[in-house]
Amino acid sequence: MAEGLRERKKRQTKQRISDIATGLFLERGFAAVTVADVAEAADVSVNTVYNYFPAKEDLFLDRGADMADRLSRWVRGRRTGESAADAVLRELRGLVEGVSPAVGLFAGYADFMRVITDSPALRSRLWAFQQESLRDLEGTLRAEAGPGGHLPDLVAGQLHWLHAGVLAWIGAEMVERRDPCEVSREALVLIDEMEDLLGERVLNYAVREAS
Repeated sequence: MAEGLRERKKRQTKQRISDIATGLFLERGFAAVTVADVAEAADVSVNTVYNYFPAKEDLFLDRGADMADRLSRWVRGRRTGESAADAVLRELRGLVEGVSPAVGLFAGYADFMRVITDSPALRSRLWAFQQESLRDLEGTLRAEAGPGGHLPDLVAGQLHWLHAGVLAWIGAEMVERRDPCEVSREALVLIDEMEDLLGERVLNYAVREAS
């Protein structure tokens, strides 16, 4: 369905508030900026900010919900004949090869991470997103492949490790202000090496059959 005018304006307003907040956080640090500061800079009320962002942390980590649901979306969208691991590997390689900001491959990453590392609240929220992602993936694998005892949890743990490990490595390199394209090429090699460490049961789990 095409996006309606009202929905588009709401999306644009939300993005504008988030962009302004991010600029303030990068300039002053997370703790030094209040929600009222963001509202004033964006020329909206504090209530408007909270309507779009339930917590101050969400202003900076505004894509956290997408990250928490990412692995499950990839698994649910796997192709015919493709396993859960195949789908995660394909999607992850695509983002890395495309030098996507969604995996930390952008020039301002070091400044972005500095705000997070300096803020216990942001570090805690980021950890919560990671745990939510794992729990969500466990539920998705049970729904897609059946209960299977502990197997869905074990496979989810392996796929979560793969995704988190690649993002952590990229992050460590980008904090050194390296060229995103160079890091992308090296990350693709890392993904190949990590895939080699996955066992056959993980690699062949939850293969989508033809409907």
